[in-house]
Amino acid sequence: MQGSVTVVDHPLIQHKLTLMRRKQTSTASFRALLSEISMLLAYEVTRDLPLTLHEIETPLAKTRAPLLDGKKIVLVGVLRAGLGVLDGMLHILPSARVGHIGLRRDETTHSPSEYYFKLPGDLHERDVLLVDPMLATGNTAVAAVDRIQLQEPRSLKVVSLLAAPEGITNFHAHHPEVPIVTAAVDERLDETAYIVPGLGDAGDRMFGTRAD
Repeated sequence: MQGSVTVVDHPLIQHKLTLMRRKQTSTASFRALLSEISMLLAYEVTRDLPLTLHEIETPLAKTRAPLLDGKKIVLVGVLRAGLGVLDGMLHILPSARVGHIGLRRDETTHSPSEYYFKLPGDLHERDVLLVDPMLATGNTAVAAVDRIQLQEPRSLKVVSLLAAPEGITNFHAHHPEVPIVTAAVDERLDETAYIVPGLGDAGDRMFGTRAD
């Protein structure tokens, strides 16, 4: 079964993504651009959230108007780089619940190991967005979705800035039912499982933890 992949090619997103890719972009600018793109992605990824009509009263009249149906959305960030995406999306979804998953990637096998996991309750009544800037091998996303699905969320999507074809294939081999929303699908992975042309290590660039 082929899974769904949506590439959000809005000109503003693509412009900001190009600025992020530049190796000379400063830590402060990288962090700000990540937040801005995440805000824009939030519009697309929440496009199909269900609505119900509610009775309200405007200054002029009573009417029935749409509000989001069900309990508040849940944003789940993959530590640590996912925090930058969370920051941007929370500007658009300030009342969202927030969860965190800590997954450490083995640099030899590229397999993730979990070191932290904390999610809100009642996921069966909530729509969940798993956010991480990079979908490279797909192993981290597979492991995170495995854990989240144990709590049976009402719906689940994966949101990333960049994805590699290999990661998409691997992820949907395990979870064809979970849609991916991304700003770009790049060429390939290199021998160390980094996305090419990519933008480097998103966490290091966001927090300034590695010299160029």
